[in-house]
Amino acid sequence: MIELKVVDIDVPEGVNVILGTTHFIKSVEDIYEAIANSVPGAKFAVAFCEASGKRLVRSEGNDKELQALAEKNALKLSCGHTFIVYLRNAYPINVLEKIKNVYEVCSIHAATANPLQVIVAETGQGRGVLGVVDGFTSLGIEGEEDRRERKEFLRKIGYKL
Repeated sequence: MIELKVVDIDVPEGVNVILGTTHFIKSVEDIYEAIANSVPGAKFAVAFCEASGKRLVRSEGNDKELQALAEKNALKLSCGHTFIVYLRNAYPINVLEKIKNVYEVCSIHAATANPLQVIVAETGQGRGVLGVVDGFTSLGIEGEEDRRERKEFLRKIGYKL
C-alpha cells in the first residue's frame, strides 16, 4: 500500500531553500561546514531526517530562526535521509557545488526561493521524496524584451559582466 502526499515547504521572503537526499548522520555537520566555508556572512541552517536508530531530525545552523524553520519543515517531511537547508544573504548558486561534493550527499531535489511543494510517498515502512513542484507553471516563451530584462538582471546582481 502506498499513499501520496503533498507537503508544502515554508519559504519566507528573502530566503532560499535547498532540499536533498544524503545517507549518513554526519551529513548535518558536513553540510554545515560546506556552507560555512563557501559564503562569509551567510546565515543558514540545515536539518536532516535520520532514517534509523532514534530517527530524529538533526540540525545545525548559525541562525536560530532559520534553524527552527529547517527543523519544522524537515519534521513535516519526515522522509528518511532527507536534508533541508535554509539560506539568507546567499544564493544556492553560491553553495550547491560544495554541498554536492559532500561525500554523503546523494542528490539535490530543489534549490529555490519559489513556493515549494514536495511530493511524498508513504508506505508501511516510512516516507520518501518522489519529486518537487518548484514555483508555478510556465506562461509562455521568452521574447526579446524578456531576454533583455534577464540579461540586465544578471548583470545587476553581479553574476555576469
